Amino acid sequence: MQAQPEAAVILVADDDPFIRHMLTCYLKQEGYQVVEAPNGEAALDLYRDHLPDLVLLDALMPVIDGFEVCRRLQAANQSDLAPILMITGLEDEKSVDQAFEIGVADYITKPIHWAVLRQRVRRLIAQHRLERRLREANHQLQQLTLIDSLTQVANRRRFDEYLLQEWGRGGRDRRPLSVIICDIDYFKGYNDHYGHPAGDRCLQQVAKALSQGINCTDDLVTRYGGEEFAVVLPNTSLAGAAAVSDRLVQAVRALGLPHAAAPHATVTISCGVASVVPQLSYLPSDLVVTADQALYQAKAQGRNQAKATRMVLPPPGRSLTTWV
Repeated sequence: MQAQPEAAVILVADDDPFIRHMLTCYLKQEGYQVVEAPNGEAALDLYRDHLPDLVLLDALMPVIDGFEVCRRLQAANQSDLAPILMITGLEDEKSVDQAFEIGVADYITKPIHWAVLRQRVRRLIAQHRLERRLREANHQLQQLTLIDSLTQVANRRRFDEYLLQEWGRGGRDRRPLSVIICDIDYFKGYNDHYGHPAGDRCLQQVAKALSQGINCTDDLVTRYGGEEFAVVLPNTSLAGAAAVSDRLVQAVRALGLPHAAAPHATVTISCGVASVVPQLSYLPSDLVVTADQALYQAKAQGRNQAKATRMVLPPPGRSLTTWV
């Protein structure tokens, strides 16, 4: 017996109790964990419960045959379906073609040749685990391209992608979308006085405070650029976004980071807030422009505060910057 590392789970689905028992005993001797299903319906339920590494599936079963089980598993688990090894007494060209067309990874015929089964089970499990590790690694790499390395919040690229996504969703569902643009007050003076390493630590602490200041899992804090951060608030009205922005201003002020070059002697932020029910004929950048204008008002009125404004969409054919 040569057990698999972190013993793989195999789902055996066969309506013949003798064949099912033989398969189970053999696979357990090989070091696998085995889950038995006496029919197709049970196989579907057990797959959801155990998420096996491999499915050994009888082609001919009553009510729900192996071909239909395979189709349903494909439909429900497109991203990470365990390989299916079909066990069949059918060897005609039509049945073999049908099996591969619906996603079967391989098949063996009855009577079972145990040495062949042993090698195919090993190969399919190893291949499935390798593919899973590659998907996880690719996902991690993709996530790294969307994270700001200094502050560990989402970066500008992620902001642009997410804003466009939520603009489309808000336009379809007729739900409000809000954006907050945050700027650290007198940050150049902070860098000049304390040095750039201290400035980096300041950015990190502010980013952490902003991340802790949002409550909804759909809200996204991003580093917009330099000392600016942006927050995307899907399905959030102007009043709700204004409340969030006030909370963010207070959260940063509560850090109590000394800032000798600022009037308040501590690090503070100014925020501009804009909200709209998106229309697909306009661009999400118009919402950012409106939030920027609100940020300018907050700065002009003394900083360390938030200003909110509702975005008014321009007539068709006019840009927001030339219309407002």
